[in-house]
Amino acid sequence: MIISCQKLEPSAPADDSILDGPVENLTSAQNLQHLAGDVGFNGQVFTAATGLGPVFVATSCGSCHAGDGKGHPFTTLTRFGKNDSLGRNEFDHGPQLQERALPGYAPEKLPAGTSFAKFTPPINSGLGFIELVSEDDILAMAAGNVNNPDGVRGHPNWALLPTYIKIRPGSKNQGNRYITRFGKKASTYNLLHQTILAYNQDMGIASSFDPSDVFTLLDTDPEISDKIVREVVFYLQTLKAPIQRDQHNSDVITGKDLFVQIGCESCHKQTLKTGISPVSALDNKEFHPYTDLLVHDMGPGLDDGYTEGSAKTSEWRTAPLWGLGLAPKSQGGQFFLLHDGRARSIDEAIQMHGGEALVIKNRYNALQENEKQKVIKFLNSL
Repeated sequence: MIISCQKLEPSAPADDSILDGPVENLTSAQNLQHLAGDVGFNGQVFTAATGLGPVFVATSCGSCHAGDGKGHPFTTLTRFGKNDSLGRNEFDHGPQLQERALPGYAPEKLPAGTSFAKFTPPINSGLGFIELVSEDDILAMAAGNVNNPDGVRGHPNWALLPTYIKIRPGSKNQGNRYITRFGKKASTYNLLHQTILAYNQDMGIASSFDPSDVFTLLDTDPEISDKIVREVVFYLQTLKAPIQRDQHNSDVITGKDLFVQIGCESCHKQTLKTGISPVSALDNKEFHPYTDLLVHDMGPGLDDGYTEGSAKTSEWRTAPLWGLGLAPKSQGGQFFLLHDGRARSIDEAIQMHGGEALVIKNRYNALQENEKQKVIKFLNSL
């Protein structure tokens, strides 16, 4: 009977068909910590009784990142009020619009005439690898573009940091600004910074790191423990990297070669390396995210009039392409690409590239139709 029941059970999904799951070779203790963070990230749904709101965007981390994948237009965030290179916000309530509210409270509305941008939640997989890329490597990628004949430039985002951030030994600075790497404009420093910002701005959850209440703007008692915060951060740090599919397919191989030949890898760097990590599974590892972690001028078509840190209004961080082909699994079977989900296909996202990417986009458009399809097939394999 047991054998018969086992035959009826659905088989586990292939590892390369899902984005969640821990990186390989964690210790037993690290696996337990990862699982605890998984509960905090995906299992903890906030209510008014547990600190939600009173104004908010989401009720849990997992509601914006189903299966650790990309978000949907329904979960897209609105950032507003910053429109200069100093990252100043012209409004008290900001930088994120709290568009939902508990009963008895009114959701926030955009102030008339303010600049804003929509941010669709990204995938979470592989973030721990990205966190460990050295600043020297990031600066080297920027320096390598100085004489790029296609006009690709790119630079790190230099941003102000909250007081709870512990600066890495050897971090580079420009006055009181430091290199940041996470987010659509690469405006957050590390995964603790990203997590605290999400708790506070997405769910209205105060912590000891950031005790401010997004509604009253006054400090309040922590509504989540430091232990849970650190478990969630560790969960994000130890999520596996997306696994490419169909790597030996001849069209995928040709598509990758064309991707490199026309210059896409000038920004979407295939291979990066982590530095030193106390987690041996992440220590000095080569990985393949297809990003340079720099912000690039993407032209007037993607200029939303909103800036963060030193990233100007038309500048966006090179989006990591790993996991791209799995995006529809968390986006209702469709693609919603670029920073705000406006592109409904991979080809449409390419066509919206301008600015520093214009020459390379034109090379893509000059390919034969069957060659373009091979590039798309390669991108879908990531």
